[in-house]
Amino acid sequence: MTAIAVQPYVLKDATFTVGTDSYEAHVSGVVISPTSSVVTWVGLTPSSAFSDGSTPTWSAVINYAQDWTTANSFAQYLLAHQGETKSVVFEPIAAGGPSFEVDVIIAAGPIGGETNTVQVGTVTLGVVGEPVLVPAA
Repeated sequence: MTAIAVQPYVLKDATFTVGTDSYEAHVSGVVISPTSSVVTWVGLTPSSAFSDGSTPTWSAVINYAQDWTTANSFAQYLLAHQGETKSVVFEPIAAGGPSFEVDVIIAAGPIGGETNTVQVGTVTLGVVGEPVLVPAA
């Protein structure tokens, strides 16, 4: 058995672009996740059972600062472009690591929140297709 080395990373210097705009200063978290389930059918006999996995669908959960004063902030971008499909590139390790490209369906995020706190938002964007891993150069 071959022992496979592991190189985990801390998400602390990443890039996040939507189209040609760079939003890593606005974003505090990015999670691109698949969702799938097991589909089961059982007939009238013990030997007539069937199970298979469904085709995964993907979503991108983005945590960000609500900035309503800076022109073209990420919060304003989401509000202005809701319903549009945009290309996103997420590079978890900015200094030459791999990146992930996805097409997402933009959705507007929350407005406001609790007093005496930094106003943040979380938005879940539908992914068209699946992420594409672009290896490090």
